[in-house]
Amino acid sequence: MSLFVDAWAFLTDGANWSGPTGIGARVLQHLWYSFLAVGLSALIAVPLGLAIGHTRRGSALIVGFANAMRALPTLGLLTFAVLGMGLGLVPPILALLTVGIPPLLAGAYAGIANVDATVVDASRAMGMTERQVLFRVELPNALPVLLTGLRAATLQVVATATIAAYVNLGGLGRYIFDGIGLYRYDRVLVGAILVAALALILDALLAAAVWAAAPGSGRLRRTGGARAIGTGVTRPIDTGVTRPE
Repeated sequence: MSLFVDAWAFLTDGANWSGPTGIGARVLQHLWYSFLAVGLSALIAVPLGLAIGHTRRGSALIVGFANAMRALPTLGLLTFAVLGMGLGLVPPILALLTVGIPPLLAGAYAGIANVDATVVDASRAMGMTERQVLFRVELPNALPVLLTGLRAATLQVVATATIAAYVNLGGLGRYIFDGIGLYRYDRVLVGAILVAALALILDALLAAAVWAAAPGSGRLRRTGGARAIGTGVTRPIDTGVTRPE
């Protein structure tokens, strides 16, 4: 019981929230590592997933690649990268890519591949180019699934970014690794609580983004007309009034 009491006392002490090693600074460092890893993962995974989902080619490759990356041990990969590159920010970011890329890759591919085929065929029949079909039809309809992949990637990266402290960087993992080294398990609990709280906050924000991005819901924008879903064509609202000839 004293473990939780000590952890609560540490969290409620204002002196522990300020300074270069305070909780505030550690949270910002953790966010920086996480956003950097998620951003790089998106740059790699999203274009690849969009291309494979649009062309319907290489789906077996994407499944095997994603599963292979999930099977990689993050801490072991980090240790291997440190042996080859030395200490610094690059090894933990490379290790975090292995947990960030698979959900984003799967989300981008699944979102595009599952767009209603009749909507895609109709857009091609209207004379749209393949680029227009992808970015004006498939991508808007696939946005909720893509954001769901981003949500999963963010949660996994935030939870795993504690490994940065393993190579003498900052972040919330500092409390966990330092607490283990000093046998201060209340500090380990503090680190776990802060990581969980940060993950829940980001998850709530991304869940709201998924909700707002639902196609046809009109939550992202309001227009004076009803927009045809997936075609980018606006048609006037039927008011029920007959125009005289």
